[in-house]
Amino acid sequence: MHSFAKFVTKSYKWILAFWVLLFGVMTYFAIQLPGLLAGDGFRVDGEHEKVMKIVSEDFGLPAETLFLVFDEKSDEDIKSTLSKLDTLDIKSEIVSPLDEKDQYSEGLSYAMLQFKKEPEDMPQVVDDIRESFEGEKGITLTGGGAFEHDINKASQRDLMTAEAIGLPIAIIVLLFAFGTVVASVVPLLVGIGTVVSSLGVLALLGNQVDLSIFVLNIVPMLGLALSIDFALLFISRYREELKKRSFSDSLIMTIRTAGRSIIFSAVCVFIGLGAMLLIKVDIFENIALGGMIVVGMAVVASLTLLPSVLLMLGDRIHKGRLLKDRGEEANGWRKFANAVIKRPVSIAIVAFVLLAIALIPVRNMELTIPQIDSLPESFDTRLAFEQIQETFGLDNESTVFLLAERSGGWENSDGLADLKKLEEQVTEDPLVQDVSTIFTVSGIETPDQWEQSMMAPGMDEQLNPVMKSFIDGNRLLVPVTLNASGSSNEAQDWVRNWSAKDTHWNLLIGGEPRFNQEIFDEIADHIVYVLLIIVVSTFFILMFAFRSLIIPIKAILMNILGLSATFGILVYIFQYGHFGLHPGTVALIIPVIVFSLVFGLSMDYEVFLISRMQEEFSYSFDNDKSTVEGLATTSKVITSAALIMIVLTGAFAFTDVMPVKQIGVGIAIAVAIDATIIRLLLVPSLMKLFGKWNWWLPFGKGLYRSHGQNRHAGK
Repeated sequence: MHSFAKFVTKSYKWILAFWVLLFGVMTYFAIQLPGLLAGDGFRVDGEHEKVMKIVSEDFGLPAETLFLVFDEKSDEDIKSTLSKLDTLDIKSEIVSPLDEKDQYSEGLSYAMLQFKKEPEDMPQVVDDIRESFEGEKGITLTGGGAFEHDINKASQRDLMTAEAIGLPIAIIVLLFAFGTVVASVVPLLVGIGTVVSSLGVLALLGNQVDLSIFVLNIVPMLGLALSIDFALLFISRYREELKKRSFSDSLIMTIRTAGRSIIFSAVCVFIGLGAMLLIKVDIFENIALGGMIVVGMAVVASLTLLPSVLLMLGDRIHKGRLLKDRGEEANGWRKFANAVIKRPVSIAIVAFVLLAIALIPVRNMELTIPQIDSLPESFDTRLAFEQIQETFGLDNESTVFLLAERSGGWENSDGLADLKKLEEQVTEDPLVQDVSTIFTVSGIETPDQWEQSMMAPGMDEQLNPVMKSFIDGNRLLVPVTLNASGSSNEAQDWVRNWSAKDTHWNLLIGGEPRFNQEIFDEIADHIVYVLLIIVVSTFFILMFAFRSLIIPIKAILMNILGLSATFGILVYIFQYGHFGLHPGTVALIIPVIVFSLVFGLSMDYEVFLISRMQEEFSYSFDNDKSTVEGLATTSKVITSAALIMIVLTGAFAFTDVMPVKQIGVGIAIAVAIDATIIRLLLVPSLMKLFGKWNWWLPFGKGLYRSHGQNRHAGK
């Protein structure tokens, strides 16, 4: 680090020029990113996707369906609106409620706009359709493509809302932390540079990788908070060193100390994000990719751009003082730390009880894949879809597509017999509401009757189209309607059971229940490995950093306990419906994302705090003194950094897209618990209780062993 620090101090002007150029170029690409985002990221490369592609290409079922909802509209109004759509250059088939009476009920009706191949420019298609009836009341476009289009817009709006709330408060926190305007503005500049550069890199990757619309919220949220945290730590240590050294020497020492802590912290966050790549669901891969890019940028900016700006500013870092330098703050934290270690047992018990109370609701956590409920209730897209779901009972049923492949084909006698056998097996299932086959559609009951009908003059012309709708070569399509919603456990279990059945045919399954089941199982099958990678890697990193066995074990256990308490509070807020929210569910992605992000983020504060304790212990070999001094010298910085993280992520509580709201609130709660109950109460209490064993390492040269050797040598 020393050689790198000297390079930065000597080349700071070139580094500044490079960052200015990089910022300009990346800004150009970053503004293009929203147009490259599509989908909510809930996609897995599995059997469902394969089946739906075959169903669309070979059997002619629509690849994309939009719903045009009419509320209290006459037949003439409906006919006129659908005629306007015919004039648009949109290749689709329209299923009108004027022709299908089951799409009409008590003044409410809907048309289905079916696309044989999903348009690549679906956002533009949605805009064109909406423009065709703009200004007319009682007509709403809804469905998958419309959901994604509106969530993208809502995400952009949410980002601006969160920044408008979070950044001004972050500036106030920085002013209290540093007391001067210049020192407070620098972290924001570094954070903005980090975020813009990261978004620019993502935009460059956007043409090669499918990016979820949620990336637009999570990457800036994480990038700003992490960059400002790193800058806060760096500048605080730099100003401390300036009291003893020149500008260049102070920066070199800061890079060697604070820079080391930043790197260790970033590695912990990087591992947490990287572990999510094991889960082959687009949203996890997107957040992992975007997160690792922004974390990498934050480290590079903190160790190159930030010191270069500080060298350029020189004495001006102290300009614009608004608050007096309160030197007694460290003494206040020192008194607090002394008070904690005087009663370590009672304070530790209080902390554990508080966390245990927050844990209670976790047992009732209900996880679901975000769908239409991701959109705010104020959106007509959501209201219209929920209206037709309730009116036409669409939320109480789901469709599964069975795709059976038979080596001898299905059109001969044996094939028809097998087809009927499959139909009967499916029909007998108690969860099945309806089955569609050549027999149910034609009204012909047996294979023998089918063969006889095909030989009758003129009947083959009537039955061949029916045959082609369900049979293509060796493949048979059997649409099955279940008496359960596609997101229900019953529907998912039905799909699992049928996938496991031993049949004479190669059976593939698609449809919403299969889609949900694949997402759930992909997470369930890999979550243990994700957690193991995060926990084990963090353990070895902290053990290497602090030359201790006890400290990493305590840190990991406290982190797990704090995050579990966070999930309990999330259930209390979002699932039970408190603080003005309607009772709902927790998005399936929340536990994985919050755990992976916060486990690393909270290690920032652990590294900041324990590093200073380690420095003090290496000089004094007095555990109590090192605990008190570490807490006294870092508490202001840690508290300010945590408050900024809470503000910047918690600001998303005031946004509308529910998964993003839950992620922001989850991170804010986890950081608040970590910075208060864990960092201020549990850490010093347990440091006191374990004494010098905190620094014990059974192999290698730990500080505890060094202390024993020095004492034995009379040093």
